[in-house]
Amino acid sequence: MTTTLKKLASWLLVPLLLAVIGTLVTVYFVSNPTDGIVARQLQYPKVLAYLVRHVFLVILSSLLAILTAVPAGILLTRKGFRFLAPVIINIVNIGQTIPSIAILALFMSILGLGVRTAVFALWLYSLLPILRNTYTGIQGVNPGIIEAARGMGMPPQRVLWRIEFPLALRVIMAGIRTAVVINVGTATLSTFIGAGGLGDLIITGLSLSRITITLTGGILAALLAILADYFIGQVEIHLLAE
Repeated sequence: MTTTLKKLASWLLVPLLLAVIGTLVTVYFVSNPTDGIVARQLQYPKVLAYLVRHVFLVILSSLLAILTAVPAGILLTRKGFRFLAPVIINIVNIGQTIPSIAILALFMSILGLGVRTAVFALWLYSLLPILRNTYTGIQGVNPGIIEAARGMGMPPQRVLWRIEFPLALRVIMAGIRTAVVINVGTATLSTFIGAGGLGDLIITGLSLSRITITLTGGILAALLAILADYFIGQVEIHLLAE
C-alpha cells in the first residue's frame, strides 16, 4: 500500500503543483482587473472555456497523429516498404518546415474556419516527430536480437510486438513527447481560424494592449505544455518498467 501511495504521489505531485500555480495566476488576474475591458475578458467561465478548447484541440490532434504515424513508421520498416521510407519521411519533413501559421492559412482556404481545420493542421504538423522516431527506433534494434528471436521460431508479428517495439519504445515515446509539446504551442495559433483556445486570450490582449490578458493566456499555455511533457514522461516510465 505504501509503495502504491508513493507511486500515486509521484504521479500527482507535479500536476497538482501546476494546477495550483495556474489557478493562483488566473485568480489573481481575474480578481484584480485593471479596467472594465480586462474584467469582461477575464471571467472564470471564459478562461475555463478557452482552456478546455485548447486541451481538446491538443488531445484530439495528438491522438490522431499517434494513430497515424506509429503504424506508418512500423510499416516503413517492413521488408516490402523500406524503399518508401526516404520518400515518405522527406515529404513529411517538408510539411514540418512550413510555418504552422501558413499551414493553418492553407487549409483554412480548403476546409474553412473552425475546429476541423485546426485539428487537421495540428495533426499534420505533429506527424514528423512520431513517424521519424518510430522508424528510427525500430531500425535501431540490434539485428542480432531479431535473428535470435527468429531462430527460436517466433513469427514476424511476434518478433515485432515482443522484441522490436518494446526495444524501440523509448525512442517512439520521445517523438510523441516532442509532438505533443509542439502541439500545445502551435494550438495557440488556432485562434486565427476561429477554432478558439488560449490563443484567443493572447491575441485579444495584444490587440487591446492589455498585458494582463496576454499573460493569462501565455502562462496557462506554458503550464499546459509542462504538464503534457510531465504526463507523457510518467507514461513512458510506466511502460518501460513493465
